[in-house]
Amino acid sequence: MPLRRLAGAAVALLLAVAGVLTVTAAGAGAANTAGCGKAPTLASGTRTIASGGQNRTYILRVPDNYNRNQPYKLIFGFHWLNGTAGNVSGGGYYGLQGLSNNSAIFVAPQGIDNGWANTGNRDLTLVDNLINLIEGDLCVDTTQVFALGWSYGGSMSYAVACARPAVFRAVAVISGANLSGCSPGTQPVAYLGLHGTHDSVLNISLGRSIRDTFVRNNGCTAQNPPEPARGSLTHIVTTYAGCRSGYPVAWAAFDGDHTPEPVDGSTSTSGARTWVGGEIWKFFTQLGGPTSPPTTTPPTTPPTTPPAEPGACTAVYRVTGQWQGGFQAEVTVTAGATALTGWRAGWTFTGGQTVSQLWGGRHTSSGSVQTVLNETWNGALGAGASATFGFLGSGSGAGAVPPVTCTPA
Repeated sequence: MPLRRLAGAAVALLLAVAGVLTVTAAGAGAANTAGCGKAPTLASGTRTIASGGQNRTYILRVPDNYNRNQPYKLIFGFHWLNGTAGNVSGGGYYGLQGLSNNSAIFVAPQGIDNGWANTGNRDLTLVDNLINLIEGDLCVDTTQVFALGWSYGGSMSYAVACARPAVFRAVAVISGANLSGCSPGTQPVAYLGLHGTHDSVLNISLGRSIRDTFVRNNGCTAQNPPEPARGSLTHIVTTYAGCRSGYPVAWAAFDGDHTPEPVDGSTSTSGARTWVGGEIWKFFTQLGGPTSPPTTTPPTTPPTTPPAEPGACTAVYRVTGQWQGGFQAEVTVTAGATALTGWRAGWTFTGGQTVSQLWGGRHTSSGSVQTVLNETWNGALGAGASATFGFLGSGSGAGAVPPVTCTPA
């Protein structure tokens, strides 16, 4: 069923938000998650997750004949303004579900007020929570996490590329703009932009602008890619030259308006005939695991956690990615023999590192001393249960991994 276009009233809302924010199975290199080997509790269907003090819904699609020992791609599909997760799921996640041949786990989150304003990073927090939940229960190849969406959904895909460069391997932005923010937006991510040359809702110049963020970040040679003439009813795909190895940028301009399903040679749209899903799937599947920068995981011995005393907790720090001048890490807090109502984790950097952005906890620092308190939604842990928070840091993340203290709060 074709995806519906934005109504005229929705256009005003989009532009208002923009003004406020300005802003196949995996290969041998797969980085497996904690969910690998476990009997899953998550199943396909509409589900609810507590995130940022609210109950948020999402639709999950687990591959047929799911194999707990096989790492799968994880693909987020974001809906458009006044669209729903059900629209994305019903449309086969922009056509990628059928192309995946059961090699990917798909998730379609539902935006608040059917949009992605990302106020206070609430939608980024939802994405973080969903990733933690899914990777903890299902077998995911963490080097093969992707996002895509149309219009406002494309804008949200752009936002996760900017904010989570060491988490998302690539994104595809269909007719998007900077509506959901871009912070910090300085690290490379493989990027595919698709846009109509006479888009009457989000002008193609907005798509070019966000594309160029990753032309710069990925070290590509700047150019003005050719775009099809009005009335040609064709599309032109340009792959940028000079990009860092493993971080391509491609641009697909089509002779059309604001639609996720352009069809060459026709002014009508059809999900069965559009070329878009095929181009996105081809772009995603050309990518193996990340190369340096930004996401190379230093070889480490898997940490061991000593048994906790009743009522206590333990915390384990792990570097999950690094690039020149920055890194990403996560800390997993685990309750001891009795339940916790809250927790506090702390550590001291010894190499001048700083935390630039943190999710899944409330962060404070005093010089090199870092303290993280639980959020309202992840403080209560049953005996032996865990919660994970992550962060982006400045400086070298490959140095000595600091010991982390954990106390009930």
